[in-house]
Amino acid sequence: MLRPTAIAAAALMAACGQARAEPPAATPTSVTTIIEVTTPTAIEVSTTAPPPVATTTSSPPAETPRGRLVIHAVGDVNFAPNSTVAFTRDGFDIAWNGLRGIFQLDHLTIVNFECSPTQIGIPIEKEWTFRCPLDSLAPMRVAGVEVTSLANNHAGDLGKSALVDGRENLIAAGFHAVGAGRDLDEANRPAIIEIEGWRIAVVGLSSISGDTGWFATDRAPGVAPASLGNITASVSAAAEISDIVIVMVHWGLELTSQPTRGDRLRADAMIAAGADVIVGHHPHRLQPLEIVDGVPVFWSMGNFVWPYLSHTQSVTAVAEIVIEPDGSVIGRLIPAYIESHGHPELRGSPDPSLVPERTAAD
Repeated sequence: MLRPTAIAAAALMAACGQARAEPPAATPTSVTTIIEVTTPTAIEVSTTAPPPVATTTSSPPAETPRGRLVIHAVGDVNFAPNSTVAFTRDGFDIAWNGLRGIFQLDHLTIVNFECSPTQIGIPIEKEWTFRCPLDSLAPMRVAGVEVTSLANNHAGDLGKSALVDGRENLIAAGFHAVGAGRDLDEANRPAIIEIEGWRIAVVGLSSISGDTGWFATDRAPGVAPASLGNITASVSAAAEISDIVIVMVHWGLELTSQPTRGDRLRADAMIAAGADVIVGHHPHRLQPLEIVDGVPVFWSMGNFVWPYLSHTQSVTAVAEIVIEPDGSVIGRLIPAYIESHGHPELRGSPDPSLVPERTAAD
């Protein structure tokens, strides 16, 4: 895990519009500065790469060179027909064809998968339950998504057996699936991705429960809880086996534009345990990007593949994290907007490395 030693910050946020957690026990200890939604620039966090591992040979082996990484993460993705009927008519590609192919061009893309991708189970007693057609998975993989987080309040909408089956279906379709499992150990297990000399861990956690008993235990399936104790256990375990830890966390209050005090405590615990980037979701609103103790915290990414419900709920973004070979990190929000049901479009530019070079004729 890389820890920042210096911060060079220039404010950045999306410019598209305005943008049940556990009760807190104490006041957060870190000093933070909220970066409000203005125009997109960059936030750079410099870190120091770990030294080479000592060996017993007379000439130490050359360290594997580390490349430059571009990683993306988004908020709520849902293909349930009772949420967005447009997919039945227009197909699932409409979810991805407004994004200029950036998820295919980057090194890693992570989404909050806010539905249950299974053909078994029956809906539990709650206001909204979402079953995702299995046909939605292949287009999402082709679009460039590699990691799905099931740590949310809809992954278990069809019962615990269906939650486990949904996780297996995601894995069979070629995804890493984090944040849910047969027991707490599996739910806490990070995805480990090795890219360009880096070892990246992705952890999924949720402070929001869709029903009583949804959280995984040592003996029962469920989603990984974002309790302070489990935050420390899961994030620190991931940090021990990786260079960079990215936490996907379902938290906050619905339809709010700022993080809660309780979630600030959770973020402090994640950072203390070794998180390098935190990406939040659940409020259905885009919230600020903030640097907390040197760590980029995307408090809420809002809706993404979601029906158009209102202007405010359709203002969204793509979290872009760039890791330089020297360990410095740039975190920013690429503005986007849900132009029609299930169809987000980019309204800003990604990292220049993902933009094809113009020819003289252009």
